[in-house]
Amino acid sequence: MTMMKNAKPDRRRFIISSFSFILFLCVLASINEVRFDSLLKFGRCALSNIPSQYYNSSSNNLLTVNNSSNDDDDIRVLIGILTLPDQYQRRHFLRLIYGTQSPVGAQVDVKFVFCNLTKEDQKVLVALEIMRYDDIIILDCKENMNKGKTYTYFSSLPEMLNTPDGPSPPYHYVMKADDDAYFRLDNLVASLRPLPREDLYYGYVIPCPSMDPFVHYMSGMGYLISWDIVEWIRDSDIPKNHLEGPEDKIFGEWIRSGHRAKNRYNAKWSMYNYPDPPTRCTHELWPDTIAVHLLKNQEKWIHTLKYFNVTDNLKPSKLYHIP
Repeated sequence: MTMMKNAKPDRRRFIISSFSFILFLCVLASINEVRFDSLLKFGRCALSNIPSQYYNSSSNNLLTVNNSSNDDDDIRVLIGILTLPDQYQRRHFLRLIYGTQSPVGAQVDVKFVFCNLTKEDQKVLVALEIMRYDDIIILDCKENMNKGKTYTYFSSLPEMLNTPDGPSPPYHYVMKADDDAYFRLDNLVASLRPLPREDLYYGYVIPCPSMDPFVHYMSGMGYLISWDIVEWIRDSDIPKNHLEGPEDKIFGEWIRSGHRAKNRYNAKWSMYNYPDPPTRCTHELWPDTIAVHLLKNQEKWIHTLKYFNVTDNLKPSKLYHIP
C-alpha cells in the first residue's frame, strides 16, 4: 500500500518532467526555425548583392551569369562591322578576335554587315557562314561605301530587331565599325557604363587635334549611338535626303541638322590609329586602349594582339606546346 502511494508522486513527476521537456523542445525548434529563416533571408540578400563580375560563367557553377540578361544593369551593345561579302578570311579572323572576349555584365553582339549578294559562290558560302555563326546582316542595297550603306544599316535595324517578346530597346547602343579596327570590349563597356542611354553620340572626334565632340563628327573607325537615335534615323527625312559623301562626315551632319545627340562622348585618346606611320591621329599603343584603327595587314594585327597579351589566358594542355 505504501509502495503504491509512493509510485503515484513518481509517476506524476515523470509526466510533468516529460511534458516540460517536450515543451522545451517545441520552443527550441521554434527559435531555430526563426533563426534558419533569418539565415536564409540573409544568405539570399548577400548573394543578390554580389557583383556580377564575381560570378563564374562556367557551366559547372550554379552561379552562372547569362550574358543575354535583360536586367537594367546589363548593357546591350550591337557592333555592326561594315565589310564586303567576299571578305571571308577577314570575317573568320575577326570572329577569333571577338569570340575570345567576354565582357562582364554586358551583352555585346558583333555582326558583319554588307549589301545584297551578287555571285553564286557568295550565296553558298555566306549561307554556310550564317548557318554556322548566325552573325551576318545582309542589307537590301547595292554594295557601296559612301552612297548610303551606313544609312541603310541604321535605318533597317528597328524593323529587324524590334519584337513583341524581346527586350525594349533591343540594344541600348548600336555601333558602326570598320573591319580594320580592333575593339577591346571590356574597356568599351566600362566607358559606356556611366553614360546616358539616350541621345548619345560616342567616338573619336575628327579632326584629329580636336577634343570637342560638338564641333565636327566622329571618325568612321567606330562610332556609337543610342537606340533612340537609330529610330530617329529610320523616321527622319534628314538622313534620307543626304546620303552621298564620306559616311562618317555625313553622319555627323545628320546629327547636327536634326539637333540630336545632346549627350556626346569623345573617346580620344583611348581610340586612335595604329602608330605606324605616325600622324596627328596616332600614338603608341597603351593599356587604356578601347580601339586601334588602321590595322591594314597581319603584321600590325599581330603586334597589337601581342601588346595586349590576348593569349595569356590560354589553358595549358598536353595537346599542344606554344612557347
